[in-house]
Amino acid sequence: MQPFSSRLPDPRSSERLPLGTYLNRELSWLMFNARVLAEAHNGRNPPLERLKFCSIACNNLDEFFMVRVAGMHHQIAAGVSVTSPDGLTPTQNLQLVREKTHQMMKDVQEILRDVLALLKHKHVVLTQYSDLSSLEREHLRAYYLAEIQPVLTPLAVDPSHPFPYISNLSLNLGVMLGENGEQSFARVKIPIGVLQRVVTLPTGQHMLLEEIIAAHLNELFRGHKVISHHLFRVTRNTDYEFEEDEAEDLLATIEDGLRRRRFGAVVRLEVDSDCPRDLIRDLCERLNMDARDVFVVDGILGVSDLMSLVGLDATLSYAKFQPQIPDLEGNNADLFQTLREQDILLHHPYQSFEGVLDFIETAAQDPDVLAIKQTLYRTGGDARLLKALQTAAEMGKQVVALVELKARFDEQRNITWAKALERVGIHVVYGLAKLKTHAKVTLVVRREREGLRRYVHVGTGNYNPRTAALYTDLSFLTSNVQVGNEVSDLFNRLTGYSDASYPYLLVAPEAMRERFYALIEREMQHARTGRPAHIIAKMNSLTDPQMITMLYLASQAGVKIQLIIRGVCCLRPGVEGLSEHITVRSLVGRFLEHARVYYFENDGDPEIYMGSADWMTRNLNRRVEVAVSVSKSSHQRYLRDLLQLELADTRGAWELDSEGEYHKVKGRWFSAQRQMMLKHGHLVEE
Repeated sequence: MQPFSSRLPDPRSSERLPLGTYLNRELSWLMFNARVLAEAHNGRNPPLERLKFCSIACNNLDEFFMVRVAGMHHQIAAGVSVTSPDGLTPTQNLQLVREKTHQMMKDVQEILRDVLALLKHKHVVLTQYSDLSSLEREHLRAYYLAEIQPVLTPLAVDPSHPFPYISNLSLNLGVMLGENGEQSFARVKIPIGVLQRVVTLPTGQHMLLEEIIAAHLNELFRGHKVISHHLFRVTRNTDYEFEEDEAEDLLATIEDGLRRRRFGAVVRLEVDSDCPRDLIRDLCERLNMDARDVFVVDGILGVSDLMSLVGLDATLSYAKFQPQIPDLEGNNADLFQTLREQDILLHHPYQSFEGVLDFIETAAQDPDVLAIKQTLYRTGGDARLLKALQTAAEMGKQVVALVELKARFDEQRNITWAKALERVGIHVVYGLAKLKTHAKVTLVVRREREGLRRYVHVGTGNYNPRTAALYTDLSFLTSNVQVGNEVSDLFNRLTGYSDASYPYLLVAPEAMRERFYALIEREMQHARTGRPAHIIAKMNSLTDPQMITMLYLASQAGVKIQLIIRGVCCLRPGVEGLSEHITVRSLVGRFLEHARVYYFENDGDPEIYMGSADWMTRNLNRRVEVAVSVSKSSHQRYLRDLLQLELADTRGAWELDSEGEYHKVKGRWFSAQRQMMLKHGHLVEE
């Protein structure tokens, strides 16, 4: 790439970045998903783990179509002609995405065929009907008639039966029937959710549910001749905007929005490779969609459903990892005494999430605790957490749960969770209009001899024990007076109408952006005067144009910048005159890298922050986010060592070049995640 010679805009202005300095967001996301798919292709991973990565990549693609691709369709329908920061119109962007996603879906099936063949060699087989013996087919027919056919609903399509509604991500059989020289069409929805997609037969064999149903269509359409059948799957726009300004009851508004979301426009149609063109054309017309959004799949549709196979055989999965169970009480046998003496930093999943649950349960049962306040973004519906909060409420404590109803794809679960909390006497609030509460914070108020004291947990991940075992996240526990006061002010802001300032915490949307600007500008000043200047930032995504501009300016000032960004990165590194002091790495591995850590060298007196926010416009402007300063020297060393370990990784690391392409990092094999497992827990290896 040519050296950069243009002028950069003021980050605090609305001026756009020069063309060529901002990478395409959608293509960057697709490259991230390709890195996930590379784990499925990686022969060093156990077979069932490779299948898992195939499933994850396909689930990611489903969400990408439901939100990002749907957004492009919406822009085009609305006549939007404004270009994205990389200079593309919505129409150009959509065409680019169509090309890339068609190829990616083909790649998925090629990798999946290899993985399934390997699993077959290891005696984990998805049996085909054609492979069954006559006796096995008789057993399967009896099973089908007893367990499957009663829940099927064949829907004919004719003048008296209109074409049925096809729900989002549903798998369907289009059945062609022949009678008196005439052909007719019927649709059979594969009842995934009611029944398992992967069926374990009484014989111990595994078969796909649609394979069993397709083999017995003559039983379902008795008296009619089944000519052919073809699988198809629909993806709809689910990015429904909730009109909060007009809502008196946010809960009711979102429940209504979820119902309407079911009827979003179709943005993708997947069909099997044998599907006739006439049927594809008919489906496109009935679904009111563009033929360019049809994806012909030579393989299995809805690969994300195969996740249920992953745990079948421990010998074909990753070595079992037993995390360290942190002892928060220490020598005091009193958690609160320990926190009065020192802050605690936990690193999940290497250190069990039990430590966070213990903190909440201890607070719930302690007679001196007067109040517990907690933000809940994606809970997973954990019974232990609910029980702890219920215990606290029953003991007469003030318990407040701020449940974010607008957590995308978890809205229904969070509604159910909110209602369950209310039933046990917990005060539930839903945060601020137009802002998602994404912060991960718990406040405990306790009566002590010296007066009331506040204890705080700030995390980078959700209060969800299931994902805490799969994602790498950080937890920070403290009784720091400044942190406690500001978190208390934050909850008052979220539950009432109180204004607040946060001189210690970084809180979005009030001041986080400006505080990050100031931290970066300080490094720039150090660099200009020859003092040590270094930024290491670990996050999920970097898309905010203004933050990218600040990093470019810092690079031009001579600041060394190392970015560890798992997913989307729109910054272009390594360009002479623009970003030659910036490197970008992505780390993909056994665990999903989810922690956010921001390191500023500050002339040898480092400042390090951890929290919930990525450097995305939505996080900095439209979400309530919290990051906390980690000042204890041992904790700073831990985080600095962690960042250095991840920068040294070769097992799952990819590096972004100045052309916007990712390359697998080469060198002697070294896994940061494995190093952390060995450091904290017990890795059970054969």
